[in-house]
Amino acid sequence: MDKKFAMMGAVALGLSLSGSANAEEARDYISAVGSSTVYPFATVVAEQFGKAGKFKTPKIESTGTGGGMKLFCGGVGVQHPDVANASRKIKKSEFDACQKAGVKDIVEVKIGFDGIVLANSKKSKTKFQLSRKEIYQALAKRVPDPAAPESEALVENPYKTWNQINPKLPQTKIEVLGPPPTSGTRDALAELALEGGCQGFAWLKAKKESDKDFFNNVCMTVRQDGGYIEAGENDNLILQKLEANPNAVGIFGYSYLDQNKDKIKAATVDGEEPTYETISSGKYAISRPLFFYVKKAHIGVIPGIVEYVAEFTSEKAWGDEGYLADKGLIPLPSTERKKIAEEVKNLPALSLE
Repeated sequence: MDKKFAMMGAVALGLSLSGSANAEEARDYISAVGSSTVYPFATVVAEQFGKAGKFKTPKIESTGTGGGMKLFCGGVGVQHPDVANASRKIKKSEFDACQKAGVKDIVEVKIGFDGIVLANSKKSKTKFQLSRKEIYQALAKRVPDPAAPESEALVENPYKTWNQINPKLPQTKIEVLGPPPTSGTRDALAELALEGGCQGFAWLKAKKESDKDFFNNVCMTVRQDGGYIEAGENDNLILQKLEANPNAVGIFGYSYLDQNKDKIKAATVDGEEPTYETISSGKYAISRPLFFYVKKAHIGVIPGIVEYVAEFTSEKAWGDEGYLADKGLIPLPSTERKKIAEEVKNLPALSLE
């Protein structure tokens, strides 16, 4: 890389040449970390971007949304990533951590939708039909006492098999393989499925207004007694375990289901199959938007960031007929895509005030 550019880059990012990242070490490629759900989309964009030949292919790493945010918010400089992929919005605590570390201007780019899918192996005879309430009862740490569900008494989750929750469900052990707390998919599962199901109990729903801390603790804390098994950020590993144990259930993003329909089948949730149509229309209850975040201080220093954003938000990428739809991304409505594509040209800094 040109030494003059390296020197300018190091200075612009406030790096001491005697520090850990000297001028010779300045990067000439984009570094992105974060969500395992966004990872396949970002990887395809990076490949297309690199093929154009003007810039090097960005390096995309799958660290989980929470892990990616921690790296992204570590500071400004070539030793820190330029982009954080996320399967949820940045949290206020993460935004504050960024600000404290000198990452002042952050650009948020919403890219599309995804659904949280509960799926089991096609080797299994069971086709799960679940409600959010049943998902909450299967996965929460504490649940209303089955003997008196509206008595406002909570017990440690007593459900060991699915049919104990609902006699219509299979008489198999509750074993759900899913991501760890650092994953945006795990956050979305807790917020959309568990919290949504928790509100199926009227007295718990009322607590959302009267005692929010109690509500969040009861409704969004996952059991740790073996019913839910943290299986890491690697969806392929979860898939292997489902094939080895057809009675188990795995948690994935819709895009992964879409790419592996020959091996896994999805549960219906509140009567809806997770499909392109049900997720884009909002009929499928546990769906969520996807994002990536850009460190504005790195623009003009790390080459190609503006152009990478433009590629990601181009119709050939994220459009209805774009190459990301082929990978399972549920596109935003065309009017919203157009608006976001125009807005990000000006690189507006995010504010959570």
